[in-house]
Amino acid sequence: MSNENAPLLVRREPPLAWVIVNRPAARNAMNAAVWDGLADAAEQLAADAEVRVVIVRGAGEQAFISGADISEFRALRADATATAAADARSARAWRGLQAMPQPVMAMIYGFCFGGGVAVALACDVRFAADDARFAVPAARLGLSYPFESLERLVRVVGPTHAADILLSARTLSASEAHQVGFVNRLVPAADLERVTREYALTMAAGAPLTLAALERAIHAVLQSEQVRELARRCFDSADYQEGIAAFLEKRPARFEGR
Repeated sequence: MSNENAPLLVRREPPLAWVIVNRPAARNAMNAAVWDGLADAAEQLAADAEVRVVIVRGAGEQAFISGADISEFRALRADATATAAADARSARAWRGLQAMPQPVMAMIYGFCFGGGVAVALACDVRFAADDARFAVPAARLGLSYPFESLERLVRVVGPTHAADILLSARTLSASEAHQVGFVNRLVPAADLERVTREYALTMAAGAPLTLAALERAIHAVLQSEQVRELARRCFDSADYQEGIAAFLEKRPARFEGR
């Protein structure tokens, strides 16, 4: 992933890591290589104790991800059987992002269409430039999206707004995306990277086990036993004792993730 011409780049900047879709000439459209790279990056960073927050972005400032690479469709999505295999590839990446113990942010410039919306939905927090654009144009292409990403959209924006987005296939402004709850925060494009970095560093200062427990609680509230076990680990951790001591001693906490 050190190859600067690779379709997906990972730049470690502990406690942060940047995952960059690197196809600016194609407005960062997702092809098979990007999906595979994203899945591999999620698995590798999930095991990296030095990385506390992961930020997903597109190369440049013209697009986060403009959707799937339609030029591959005839080869990789020729029919329902081929599409199932392609969906399995993207699902591996999508689930990998959701399964990460670290918080994952999407930093969105420009176009966030189709598969870009799915990737953004797999992240925990979404910051966007105030001139970004959003759309899920499935109805204009005669295709459908995997159930998991559609379910996540409904949970994030609610069924009424999801119906508007999906059935009309229209493009939403950044302001609309913020109003319906898809985007957490809008930032002037010139300030987006700085604001995202500052916010990510604030999260990275938190206790890693607590962040993991809270994230799992958000993503898996129905899996109550798993959530209880993660919460128990927090109270049995050295970070918990350090957090209390630092508060009482009026000093910054030194969390170690154990």
